[in-house]
Amino acid sequence: MADHAKVSDGADEQHSHSHGVSANADRRYLWGALIALALFMLGEVVVAFITGSLALLSDAGHMLSDVASIGVALWAMTLAARPARGRWTYGFKRAEILAALANGVTLLVLGLVLAVEAVRRLITPPQVHAPPVIVVALVGIAVNFLATWLLARANRTSLNVRGAYQHILTDLFGFIGTLVAGLVILFTGWTRADALASLVVVALMLRAGWPLVKESGSILLEAAPPDIDLDEVRKHLMDLDHVIDVHDLHVWTLTDGLPAVSAHVVTRDDCFIDGDMPELLDELQDCLRTHFGIEHSTFQLEPGAHAQHEPGMHHH
Repeated sequence: MADHAKVSDGADEQHSHSHGVSANADRRYLWGALIALALFMLGEVVVAFITGSLALLSDAGHMLSDVASIGVALWAMTLAARPARGRWTYGFKRAEILAALANGVTLLVLGLVLAVEAVRRLITPPQVHAPPVIVVALVGIAVNFLATWLLARANRTSLNVRGAYQHILTDLFGFIGTLVAGLVILFTGWTRADALASLVVVALMLRAGWPLVKESGSILLEAAPPDIDLDEVRKHLMDLDHVIDVHDLHVWTLTDGLPAVSAHVVTRDDCFIDGDMPELLDELQDCLRTHFGIEHSTFQLEPGAHAQHEPGMHHH
């Protein structure tokens, strides 16, 4: 008779199937936004060279980061959809979290670079030609509004899609700020409005970027999801019949929206003789599914005496 049993369920297969349908729709929305932004960015570069406007050229650089953020999100989606194979036992589900982290870091770095440039322009404001800035800002608002609308229709519970969405939304506000600055310069000649509009965008970029870095970082560092209380999980499992103790309890996130649990569950010794194990296993998994929405769980069921033979440290 084996003194313990390792068991797992296959619920993540169902998850990947149901996610696949929405992922295809997300991909179409992302591609639509990518094409619209890329075409506008090319036009913006041309206008920047014709008018000699550094403001427009630097904005085109910001647009390039938007295009890159959607490209990274699409690439991560494709990777995440690949099945587990060889040593990649979870597949590439974490690729989406890496993409979200990259998007968050890009927003923070770009924000700091723009902040330095905006402060420099506040001190010594350059000459800004308002009419082309206003025209491009209006077109930019229209294009970013389209891109924002497309991404808003995608699944924004995905941290990856949310990262791309934050990029575009920030850019939309940026163009609104540029439009206001262009109008102020046109009617008053006060060129520092351009730098002030940039600082507003910087604040938005930092506000959007930090939560992305924080959330994706906690997932990569295997922190328990913020909405799941480990003490509550242990308490619910301990309340089940036959369960004496729960130790080595780990809750982590495979990828956004897919939490997983592993635990050692000490049961009464007679469970191994009476054949109660299959029923107990069902109860353990039902408990997690019902109370915490956790589909992916792995339990090691063991008699009380087994703890003496177990190497390593227990986490109580």
